[in-house]
Amino acid sequence: MVDIKSKREIELMKEACKVTALAHEAIKRAIKPGISTLELDKIAEKTIRENGGIPAQKGYPSGEKEIPNFPASICTSINDEVIHGIPSDKVILKQGDIISIDLVSYKNGFNGDAARTYAVGEITTNAKKLIDITKQAFFEGIKFAKVGNRIGDICHAIGEFATKNGYSVVKEFQGHGIGRNMHEEPGIPNYGKAGKGIRLEKGMTLAIEPMIIEGKPEIVILEDGWTIVTQDRSLAAHYENTILITEKEPEILTII
Repeated sequence: MVDIKSKREIELMKEACKVTALAHEAIKRAIKPGISTLELDKIAEKTIRENGGIPAQKGYPSGEKEIPNFPASICTSINDEVIHGIPSDKVILKQGDIISIDLVSYKNGFNGDAARTYAVGEITTNAKKLIDITKQAFFEGIKFAKVGNRIGDICHAIGEFATKNGYSVVKEFQGHGIGRNMHEEPGIPNYGKAGKGIRLEKGMTLAIEPMIIEGKPEIVILEDGWTIVTQDRSLAAHYENTILITEKEPEILTII
């Protein structure tokens, strides 16, 4: 069942989303060759807590008995890592890397979710294009995030844009509704058929998140049970925002 937020709930949720945006700004300023992903995690957690939030991903359950809960405040996925990379003091960013940061802040009983892929110093033209295409895929998708349209319209637009530019989309993971819970209905794949799925209504809050691969779409889960990498070791990028369906254009809540 899809949760439609009231005006008051939306105002509270906007505060959580602002915290997420502030954490991303702090991370963006800190990213440089030589910094560890654990240090980025500490910067994000400090920013979230200083602004009255809680890092929602810390301790998030894996769903598998043999896999521990997620140990960090953010996901740090480098180069061929698609999503869910675990921060570590042993992982040091190098010139030319790209790093995807996914983070969720919890405040006022609501969640705000956003992801970005950042360049570490100077990167290749191909890497920059991948980041740009992934970001634009999000904006192509939300052109259809309007009352009366269907979820499939968003999904189709993302997948169509990515594939026509020569990229692959991750099919095993998807965007989602968001609110009091980090993951709510509906699921929002990055591919699909236009005109399918539930109709969009005013007050829906959605986390739309293209995950785009430079090479083939196949992915692999590493031994830690969390980190997802491309099977062919090609680069991957991730771009996500929490949005609100309004009477007119969608409102992006995780951009300040």
